[in-house]
Amino acid sequence: MKILVFGDIMGRIGREAVKQALPGLKARHSPDLIIANAENLAHGKGVTPDVINEMVEAGVDVFTSGNHVWDRNEVYDVLADAKLADRLIRPANYPPGVPGTGAKFLTIGTKNVLVLNLLGRVFGRVECDDPFRTFDALIAEHAPKRPDFVLVDFHAEATSEKMALAWYADGRATAIWGTHTHVPTRDERTLPGGTAYITDAGMCGARDSVIGVAKEPIIRHFLTQLPSPIEVPEEGDAVVNAVIITAASGKAAAIEHFQQIIEIH
Repeated sequence: MKILVFGDIMGRIGREAVKQALPGLKARHSPDLIIANAENLAHGKGVTPDVINEMVEAGVDVFTSGNHVWDRNEVYDVLADAKLADRLIRPANYPPGVPGTGAKFLTIGTKNVLVLNLLGRVFGRVECDDPFRTFDALIAEHAPKRPDFVLVDFHAEATSEKMALAWYADGRATAIWGTHTHVPTRDERTLPGGTAYITDAGMCGARDSVIGVAKEPIIRHFLTQLPSPIEVPEEGDAVVNAVIITAASGKAAAIEHFQQIIEIH
């Protein structure tokens, strides 16, 4: 099985870049499943039904997310739509009572696939539950369904927390990739137990920016410490960061990072 994963897609420029990159990636790798982190889809913060539908039409099968998924009220319209809600998952370790689900179970051909989304706690602003024990609980909960592959988007700030979870889950997860920091770490490897890992897959968004945001206001903020507006470029050079995971018998055989620069008008 081959899984294609896009890191955080940042605004229109990121969406357009992924849409342009996808045909070539499909032709080259023939992925069985395409996953993308959606928390920044709508102009850099949150999701709407329109942007989710746009990326579904482009070929994305499942959307993971993170802390910014709640930044637009339209997320509740997504979760109220049965077809869209079935594609979007939010971190599973949010407190009880939070809308949505943190896991997606699907069958591809003859194989069962479990996609999980977890949120880190180190340096985070969300007082979420322990991602390590949440991982254990989700594995136990879905064990009767016998998933052949377990795929995890760990949306976290600290590299140490991401690495620790990967070692903790080695041999139980097929792949764990980090999102949230928007900067690809390029430390992709397959751990001894058969878990593919990268600390951060990187973003899909404006290349000449500060993690996808217009650089001038951010520089001004660092110089003055005054609030600055968040501006997401819509045109120019975009960077597409993705990983391609090859797996068999529940274990990863390879993980490859991919980066492409695409000009968006």
